[in-house]
Amino acid sequence: MNKPAKHLAPDLSVPVTRWRPWRGYIVALVVFAAIGILLAFGLGLDPKRIPSPLIGKLVPQFELPPVTGRVLGLSSKDLQGEVSLVNVFASWCAACLEEHPLFMRLKRDRIVPIHGLNYKDAPADAAAWLDRHGDPYTRTGADRDGRVAIDWGVYGVPETFVIDRAGRIAYKHIGPLNERVLEETVLPLIARLHQERDGDRDAGRSTPSTPRE
Repeated sequence: MNKPAKHLAPDLSVPVTRWRPWRGYIVALVVFAAIGILLAFGLGLDPKRIPSPLIGKLVPQFELPPVTGRVLGLSSKDLQGEVSLVNVFASWCAACLEEHPLFMRLKRDRIVPIHGLNYKDAPADAAAWLDRHGDPYTRTGADRDGRVAIDWGVYGVPETFVIDRAGRIAYKHIGPLNERVLEETVLPLIARLHQERDGDRDAGRSTPSTPRE
């Protein structure tokens, strides 16, 4: 004879956890809100004001062939011994055309040597662009794969670097160079770096030699 099944009464001493749908909605809202805040903060940053970790350091070691039709390539060794500018440009860069007249003027006035770092450009396009708009560069380096630009910490095109005579990066400008930045920041810095060079020479000439006994 089968015994009737026993019905077990629930153990009221153990609390029963029930999933409440509204908790999931709250978690999702918190996550989306956090993501939105991070995106808004990131988009609000001005990349032109992000300090470069390379300021005051020697330029990265590199050696590049010249842009097609040019003779002189560009390497880290070429950036020693004189104050210079390095301009990152490309034929497909619309903003590069905005700043180009300033570099042509600097070349005409012989204020400072300008070297061009051509970023991810087709050789024929880069050469045609310089032929069409003028070539302000003393030397050019064809950075076809963009690896050298990465080592320089380039965010985008164009960018311009001021290099001191020791081959150190003294200043970095992100975006197209304009008249205000040129007159208020770049040219005064170049003048100061030239004065430091001349001061070192004067100090060397004025240092008395040690008399022989």
